[in-house]
Amino acid sequence: MEITARGRGPVVRGEACADTFHSALEAAVAKLESRLRRGRDRRKVHYGDKTPVSLAEATAVLPADAFTPPVAVNGAHSHNGAEVDDGHGPGQIVRTKEHPAKPMTVDDALYEMELVGHDFFLFHDQSSGRPSVVYRRHAYDYGLIRLGE
Repeated sequence: MEITARGRGPVVRGEACADTFHSALEAAVAKLESRLRRGRDRRKVHYGDKTPVSLAEATAVLPADAFTPPVAVNGAHSHNGAEVDDGHGPGQIVRTKEHPAKPMTVDDALYEMELVGHDFFLFHDQSSGRPSVVYRRHAYDYGLIRLGE
């Protein structure tokens, strides 16, 4: 018995031999399910937050006092009663990241964005040779921002 599943991804097969039709079918279905599960597991993010969260969902669960600005007390900032001396004022860049920028297609950038679980992904567009951004929109749609001349 051989079962073949065709879809947008790779072709997946499950084969089995048995004395009866039903036992061969059950074994082939079990192998097919196992291979589909293994394929899904390869694409899954195995670190950090497992499900990407939109900005609206992430900020919806914060308490109202989380948005109160820090107040300066004796040169140190105080936020919710705890003093924090971070050595910089508001509105400054506090972290800089760099990542390799190999040229890629828009489809590759969407795949990478889904792998890391972010709402956007900055990449070097292979077709235009310029920096571009793909981002997640409402209802499983995506957007693309390209720099002009």
